[in-house]
Amino acid sequence: MGSFKKEDNFLKEYDLRSTGCRRDILHLFFSEPFALSQSYFEENLDHHYDRVTIYRTLKSFLDAGFIHKVLDDAGGIKYALCPEECTPEHHQDRHVHFKCKKCGKTVCLEETEIPSIELPETYRSDEISVLVTGICDLCAEELMK
Repeated sequence: MGSFKKEDNFLKEYDLRSTGCRRDILHLFFSEPFALSQSYFEENLDHHYDRVTIYRTLKSFLDAGFIHKVLDDAGGIKYALCPEECTPEHHQDRHVHFKCKKCGKTVCLEETEIPSIELPETYRSDEISVLVTGICDLCAEELMK
């Protein structure tokens, strides 16, 4: 259990019970610098958890306010850790996401804010998503070789 100390403390901070699945999924979030899909968890967890357990774990993390959804250009959903200022009531995920066309990884560009969008007076936005596709720096380096 010692290798999961960081994950246990994190879960305790958000008043979530520490389970094997929650620790394992959180460990992958801390280990990977890009947004992760449910299928990524299904393929990369050391222990086998069924799809429903993984889905419910991701939903509990969303509800707790420390991950956010990232819409994919293929219509799928990925998940990424939120910045520290996120809360269950208000996500601070008004930043651009970038997906590399070569490696398929999606990253949060937290320093790149989504520009202000003027909506008609009677419209209220809940969420704004901006996904930029192109070639990431690592893949660009590979192409230059």
